[in-house]
Amino acid sequence: MEEGKITEYNSVSSLKVQGKGGFRATSFIFGLLGLENMGFVAVMVSFGLYFSFVMGFDLSGSANTLTNLMGSTFLLSILGGFISDTYINRFHTVLIFGPFEIIAFALITIQAHYKSLQPVCLEPNCISGKKAIFFYASLCCFALGGGGVKGALPALGADQFDQKDPKEAKALGRYFNLLMFSSVIGGAFGVTFVVYVSTVKAWWKGFLISLVSVTLGFIFFALGKPFFRLQQPAGSPLTRIFQVIVVAINNGKLQLPETSEELYEISEKESDSSQPKLAHTKQFRFLDKAAIHPKTGEPTPWTVCTVTQVEEVKVLTRMLPIIASTIIMNTCMAQLQTFSVAQGYRMNRFIKKFEVPAPSVPAIPLIIMCILIPIYDMVFVPFARKITKHPSGITQLQRVGVGLVLSIVSMAVAALVEIKRKHHSLKDPLHPIHLGWLGFQYSIFGIADMFTLVGLLEFFYKEAPVGMRSLSTSFTWISISLGFFLSSVLVDIINSVTKKRAPSKKGWLVGLDLDQNNLHLFYWFLAILSGLNFLNYLYWASWYKYKTDENVEPKTKPNLGDSISLSKSVSVSGVPLLKPSESAAAMPTIDESSNGPTEDANENSAAANRG
Repeated sequence: MEEGKITEYNSVSSLKVQGKGGFRATSFIFGLLGLENMGFVAVMVSFGLYFSFVMGFDLSGSANTLTNLMGSTFLLSILGGFISDTYINRFHTVLIFGPFEIIAFALITIQAHYKSLQPVCLEPNCISGKKAIFFYASLCCFALGGGGVKGALPALGADQFDQKDPKEAKALGRYFNLLMFSSVIGGAFGVTFVVYVSTVKAWWKGFLISLVSVTLGFIFFALGKPFFRLQQPAGSPLTRIFQVIVVAINNGKLQLPETSEELYEISEKESDSSQPKLAHTKQFRFLDKAAIHPKTGEPTPWTVCTVTQVEEVKVLTRMLPIIASTIIMNTCMAQLQTFSVAQGYRMNRFIKKFEVPAPSVPAIPLIIMCILIPIYDMVFVPFARKITKHPSGITQLQRVGVGLVLSIVSMAVAALVEIKRKHHSLKDPLHPIHLGWLGFQYSIFGIADMFTLVGLLEFFYKEAPVGMRSLSTSFTWISISLGFFLSSVLVDIINSVTKKRAPSKKGWLVGLDLDQNNLHLFYWFLAILSGLNFLNYLYWASWYKYKTDENVEPKTKPNLGDSISLSKSVSVSGVPLLKPSESAAAMPTIDESSNGPTEDANENSAAANRG
């Protein structure tokens, strides 16, 4: 590279410009996330009451509207991820979707301010006409903007660290912890100050603060462009996936060759040398048929795929059960953000003479997480690293597993607290139990979310093929999205089933009066469902094979001027919840793992020795 030449960073070609990237660049991401999350979390926790008391929804209607909104927001993250992997870089993707979120907050603020835009309901869920159009337009912009930003932002920050550089690779794990930290800092401010203004002063004033906060966040983020390493799109990842599936089906009647060396792979000279080639694995052998070289004619993308391309699809396929295993936890999170706020509204919310707004209850776990995340990053990770030899202390799937266990405990505690609240409310309705009781379930689940969310983001980014990292990190948000949608479905199913069997002919979750409902039974149901889901997760996490990069010698004897090593990703089999990934052994700054190599790794090592 010529001296003084300015080049954007391209994660595909691995070009780095001095002075760009690192934590200086990600500070703009942390700033945006803190300011954006202040508004996002504030409306997320207060919308339940806003929908009920201003927009005229009943308890289940309010809960389902909120969970559907959150589900749509996180689901649309896949759109942001796909666009940033395919058409434009991640930085510009964030700037394109950001204005939609700003418009959403503006519309919400206007409707909350003007009574003429609010429904006058004699019956629940009566919003209609122009008021409904205005209302749902704001929710659509909210979902599109928030989802698109979430699809591109985490991967953009991770791009600022080169995984091939030992120091930057080590910093990558800290980046994801700080990403969570900036998020909870903003969220904590949102659910305290902003929610207080919304519920005590005026709804529109709280929404206006959120609008200003989000706008400032995107302006601050835009100022960071000179410091970012910008990854250029590598083409449609979905096209590459479809090519493998289509070619494998077309070659379904062909016999696989005896050895994987006979499968099609382009030479190092013909390929982008910065793109790591993935070693062949024995899982999903049917997909290997896509790499059978046609006997006649020149190879084309729709007649034969490379081994690397096939292995990319295998990696994504291995991720699917992990995504599915975390949906139930996010369903539990949806309940804590809807029904627990309704619980808090019927509890004693005074701390001396100050009345705490019910939607501010989530401040408890956020404040705890603000304390625990730095301790986890600066104390636990270095300590665990000495024991496990893993750069992140524990593997990403171990971290997710801890979160799933804590979510089970959280739902069981929630059921016990609701039993106590309801019993005391029926016995002495004028003296309800204190709001602080909800702190137990929120605190436990907050810690669970700290483990699971960061673990999933880091897992999907590190395991994903280079050209699919935005799309892959979007899998985290898709899991949250499906959890919210499943929440709405479960509420409807539970109400439908229990309505037919209950002597009162009422479902567990109907009306606005929690004392006449059976919310505690719903919480017990979620606790049992979460326990069964954890057993399912244990199976798939033990089955999953991590990637690790090793240098192996090419099959043909190289010329002196050629590179003698090829970055090759080898799948390592192990039980992730019991031992760390062997990728830790590849880190130069970390002592080698005592775990022995797998059969595939041994074969690669032997091949290198024969050279």
